[in-house]
Amino acid sequence: MKAAVITGVGSVEVTTVDDPTCGPREVVVKVAACGLCGTDLHILQGEFAPTLPVVPGHEFAGTIVEIGSQVNEVKVGDRVAVDPSLYCYECRMCRNGMNNLCERWAAIGVTTAGGAAEFAVAPVANCVKLPDHVRLEDAALIEPLSCAVRGYDVLLRSKMAQRVLIYGSGTMGLMMLQLGKLTGASSIEVVDLNEERLKTAVQLGVTGVATSADELDRPQGWDVVIDATGNEKAIQDGINRVAKGGTFLQFGVSDYSARVTIEPYKIYNQEITITGSMAVLHSFERAADLFATGVLDPEIFISDRVPLDDYAGALDQFKAGVGRKIQVLP
Repeated sequence: MKAAVITGVGSVEVTTVDDPTCGPREVVVKVAACGLCGTDLHILQGEFAPTLPVVPGHEFAGTIVEIGSQVNEVKVGDRVAVDPSLYCYECRMCRNGMNNLCERWAAIGVTTAGGAAEFAVAPVANCVKLPDHVRLEDAALIEPLSCAVRGYDVLLRSKMAQRVLIYGSGTMGLMMLQLGKLTGASSIEVVDLNEERLKTAVQLGVTGVATSADELDRPQGWDVVIDATGNEKAIQDGINRVAKGGTFLQFGVSDYSARVTIEPYKIYNQEITITGSMAVLHSFERAADLFATGVLDPEIFISDRVPLDDYAGALDQFKAGVGRKIQVLP
């Protein structure tokens, strides 16, 4: 089969690899679409994936074409979205219900071959069947949406009617905007240096947009500040914008080397919470249900659908910040 392969740091190619085979409790999925994500760029620069080469692609959906000998939950022909998370279910974090912090954490498309290919293997437990009205190509958005749902699981320990500031209007920032509107925020403002992306935030009904938080009239700060960029400068600025009693959520994936400065006395004295949200945790099925209700408009979120042969070029476009969600179609 044809697949994109990250062969080494900074190197990716589309080539022919062996067709996958599934184990007793696994299925083979014919991939309909695979979304690009910042994680793919991290893998390309030598982070996350323990070994290279690897077939990337952890955001994908498709049709089951083969099932393992012990699979009875799904059948050949079923249309599914795939949760890429792979847990050991044995370590302390898994036993405490925090599987996303598994000490042996792994993921399809990160540590094992993923969906940037014609076919991909997944445990049957990771497959969520899709209703007929959901288009398969669009359903690749369910994985990033499930990360956003997890982010709000963390934030909803807070009160309703919060003033929210989001850094970044890429796919994840826009999803956090959409979910923020559903969860009772009194206002949501978005900061991004990319003015083209800010136009999409306006289209989705944001309270206000700016290229700097200084342009927004919030002298007392925001109750909730979300970083969806992973950018060191944005994170530093965002931590300093949290109001008294507020929460800062690190949602974007930063480089391993990123560093910011905090003021311990201010955190203590103003009871500021700094927290994070890591990938998916008990949120994939809920995201699939939300997606089926039309919580997101795929035509707004997906800006480019390109053939798998153009995977390297699609990564370059994504890295340059051009467009929104970019999908490759095998």
